[in-house]
Amino acid sequence: MELFKHGGPIMWPILVVSFLLITVAIERMIFIVRENRRREPELVDKMLEKVESNDIDGALELGKKSQDYVARILVYALTHKEHSLGNAFTRAASQELQRFSQGLPTLDTCITAAPLLGLLGTVTGMMGTFGALGGGDIGAAASKITGGVAEALIATMCGLAIAIMGLLPFNYLNARAEEARHEVEDASNSLEIIINKSESTSSR
Repeated sequence: MELFKHGGPIMWPILVVSFLLITVAIERMIFIVRENRRREPELVDKMLEKVESNDIDGALELGKKSQDYVARILVYALTHKEHSLGNAFTRAASQELQRFSQGLPTLDTCITAAPLLGLLGTVTGMMGTFGALGGGDIGAAASKITGGVAEALIATMCGLAIAIMGLLPFNYLNARAEEARHEVEDASNSLEIIINKSESTSSR
């Protein structure tokens, strides 16, 4: 509280940014943990095997019991395969991957804004310091001078600390979103190969 008090008025927006960053980071980490627990890659493989054996209903029955996001995409795509399998898969994949990207722009904004707010606090603190120096009597203005320097340093430190603290969850969440995209692409390629193989077999 002493640091917050001596950091000047700029500490209030820094506090808001830090609260927003922590809230979004915790919510996103909970989301990732929940999605990891729901993953069932073996079930997805079984669905693809049933599609390969031309048992679409069996694949749908398996997928509807699962909360795995890849299984949900396959269920949606297979349900609408008579109209456009590719478009249905793309639509479902976009909706699922969007869930992994939520919150990342907010984290990015917080990470960018925090050091800038700290820099702003540095400027306002140094302005107070130079204003006190302009009074002429340095001895009498010593407390104001040290207060301005402290405000500058505290604001800078807090802004940098928030940005550094936010980089770890931000990079992890970005990596997890990219991993999810690769998993969806792998399922898409597998499904496309199976469908093309079955079509070429039936045309002979």
